[in-house]
Amino acid sequence: MTNQNETDEKINASGGSKGSKNFEHFYRSLFASTFLISAFTVGGGFVIIPLLRAKYVDEYGWLTDEETLNLVAIAQSMPGAVAINAAVLMGFRMRGLPGALTAMVATVLPPLITISLITLAYAAFADNPIIQFILKGMQCGATALIINVAIDLIRKQIKKRLVLPLMIILATFIANFALGISIMYLILIDGIIGLLLMRDEIYS
Repeated sequence: MTNQNETDEKINASGGSKGSKNFEHFYRSLFASTFLISAFTVGGGFVIIPLLRAKYVDEYGWLTDEETLNLVAIAQSMPGAVAINAAVLMGFRMRGLPGALTAMVATVLPPLITISLITLAYAAFADNPIIQFILKGMQCGATALIINVAIDLIRKQIKKRLVLPLMIILATFIANFALGISIMYLILIDGIIGLLLMRDEIYS
């Protein structure tokens, strides 16, 4: 991963002005973009990951693909909601504790507001077939986003000609999908493999 100074340079480069005003702009952009992403994350916590990647990596350039992958792996391994874990870790990576707090508040607020409103008319939402169809359609779209990110990551590994990561991806998929092995055990095993066999690839 790049150090904090390099991350600060990316933030300065992405803003319109230098110095403290640029970091104020960064926090506003971080809160607004994360808030909107969280508000439209439907179908599970994993859906937020490709959306965060599209904003933080592709649009703003605050993080690299490698940093994002590492942070997502940590977020999946930690207890708690994946969406909040990922947002907090990415925010912390970019601007330390203030960045983590900004990302956390922006991620938690939309579902908190939505759930609070739904509780006022729970029966109407729970039994309404139109609402159910809308949610099913959103879940299909969310699944497509996750698949798109997975394909994109696999393509990048193929371009780098890294055989071991591709073998890990394939073996993990087969073990979970065909053999029914718990994903928690698979993540632990993959982490050990990465620690023992992939350090040369990371530091080379």
